[in-house]
Amino acid sequence: MNKIICIANQKGGVGKTTTAINLSASLAVANKKILLIDADSQGNSTSGLGIDRDIAEKANFYHAMIGQVPLDAVIAKTALRNLEVAPSNQDLIGLEVEFVQLEDREIRLREILKPLNGIYDFIIIDCPPSLGFMTVNALVAADSLIVPLQCEYYAMEGLGYLLNTVKLVKANLNPNLALGGILLTMFDQRNTLAHRVTEDVRQHLGDKVFKTVIPRNVRLSESPSHGLPVIMYDSKSRGAQAYMELAREILRGEML
Repeated sequence: MNKIICIANQKGGVGKTTTAINLSASLAVANKKILLIDADSQGNSTSGLGIDRDIAEKANFYHAMIGQVPLDAVIAKTALRNLEVAPSNQDLIGLEVEFVQLEDREIRLREILKPLNGIYDFIIIDCPPSLGFMTVNALVAADSLIVPLQCEYYAMEGLGYLLNTVKLVKANLNPNLALGGILLTMFDQRNTLAHRVTEDVRQHLGDKVFKTVIPRNVRLSESPSHGLPVIMYDSKSRGAQAYMELAREILRGEML
């Protein structure tokens, strides 16, 4: 059985895609077979892993969601041997409108993932910055949820809405969904506020917060422009080391 992890937060710019790419890569380096699903119409996970735009144009995650092709027909290989990706682009923008009359539209992603059961160790879903159709589909398909939370003033704002959505999904569509963990991101060691936010989050959410904290790191910001996860761009950087530690924390079974 594969483990399906949804990475979501309706706030933008909190490190969802950075986490999706680099956690996937770190687990792949740990000899786990990984599928990363780019469920965001911006396609940043796709470009961040160096997938050619022409490949994404021909067959992508959108085509699998509408039933035009099976999901395994759109999966592309990456520069890492154990990491594959279901690429996306702006085609996804109209998906919610196209599915508005469809019965059971919230379980569409769960259904198209079923044929892949047992092929991968982890399937990781990078969600758009919203609580709309695609994020709900990801929550319904997932075993657990990772919420990236930036170490800044408005960190907790909106978290309640997301956790309430998780409760609704658990009650009505996916009783097995678990909050795998809150991941603190963009931590600046020199910033007093970052330390205060970290303390507040740990005080309020306790053992639901990962021990690993992702720092602000130039290499993390640079690596997507080279189409590489940070572990391949600069394996000795603080960002690469942090995501490797996050992968170890997950593999030890301390979270999720």
